[in-house]
Amino acid sequence: MNKGELAEQLACTYLQQQGLHLIEKNYRCRQGEIDLVMRQGDSLVFIEVRQRSDARFGGALASVTTKKQEKLRLAALHYLQHNAPRANARFDVVAVQGTSAAQHIEWIRDAF
Repeated sequence: MNKGELAEQLACTYLQQQGLHLIEKNYRCRQGEIDLVMRQGDSLVFIEVRQRSDARFGGALASVTTKKQEKLRLAALHYLQHNAPRANARFDVVAVQGTSAAQHIEWIRDAF
């Protein structure tokens, strides 16, 4: 498993411990990819997981650029149109910072 996959697994486990339910991992379409699609209550949650070993250049959170947000929106719209046209939805970001020996998870709800 590569660092990105490990970060996604760590984020998924963390979010499940917070009460979210996994629907799908790595949803792909022509518009882009969504790392995790989860459910919390009556809302679908589209989650971008970012991993960085240190905070140089702004760290993991700063790597979710406007361009990346737009790709996520388009992929989420595709998902909703094909799987849940009437669902409430939001975008969250989970930042995994640090090395495998000492990782910190930051969960930003309604990130954009």
